[in-house]
Amino acid sequence: MMEFNEFTDRITGLVQQKMGEGYTVTATKVLKNNDITRTGIVIMEKKDSMSPTIYLEEPYQQYQDGADVEEIVEEITALYEQHSHNIKLDMDFFGDFSQVEDRIFHKVINYEKNRELLKSMPYFRWHDLAVVFYYAMQGKAFGRASIPIYNSHLDMWGKTAEEIYHTARRNMKQKMPELLVPIQKLLDKMPGLRMEESSIPLYVLTNKEKIFGASAMLYSEKIKDLADKLHSDLLIIPSSLHETLLLADDREYDSYREMVRAVNTTQVDPEEILSFNLYRYNREKDEIEEIEETAV
Repeated sequence: MMEFNEFTDRITGLVQQKMGEGYTVTATKVLKNNDITRTGIVIMEKKDSMSPTIYLEEPYQQYQDGADVEEIVEEITALYEQHSHNIKLDMDFFGDFSQVEDRIFHKVINYEKNRELLKSMPYFRWHDLAVVFYYAMQGKAFGRASIPIYNSHLDMWGKTAEEIYHTARRNMKQKMPELLVPIQKLLDKMPGLRMEESSIPLYVLTNKEKIFGASAMLYSEKIKDLADKLHSDLLIIPSSLHETLLLADDREYDSYREMVRAVNTTQVDPEEILSFNLYRYNREKDEIEEIEETAV
């Protein structure tokens, strides 16, 4: 049984043999959200400037479960052939800010868990989170694919972090409008998911695409409306990168902290964990605060 590094080298070599001299196949490590490093291979036709990364953690699990290495190579090359024509791009357009500015958005990630990643990215602190930026690929073929924006992109465009922030904020409001709905209404649209009725009204805040929707906290105007409707401050619970949960603030912080810890540990993909902390919309101040551990 090969160790993961040996498996990576073996797969890289076999895929290179199968693809032939017109391609280069390289193993790469990619630093993902929350300081998670994944290993993949990039199959690049020599005339191309971009190609998808095919991660190897799942194929390695298949190998450990008894799959044949040659079968895994066949699956990887078939996956490349199936999707490469959708992913390959002439990236010359990316150097022209006027061609990308309408697709620049922001998201929030955990600051402490991403210190290494943030060294190469423009960002702004927001409580225990960091506001970072991405370019959203356009077209059904790309699904939810996106390109993180790095400091090198700002240098290439001649833009400052402040300018990128204002661009992203404008795009979020226009193209990723907030969505604030009772949680049951959202679950009713998702077959197979049900939740017991609760006497405590619980709401989900995300955006219309339901992707990186936790950042709607930064520009939502509906939070204030909900607080006024409930005549209360609001407790904001981080669910994942993609949404937060809102309810009237009942100050039962210890139980909610425990719930967040349990959900993050058992139900949320490690790359999609946002925070273990709680937040509160202060109705009087009209602003979101981080709730300190000692708050009662």
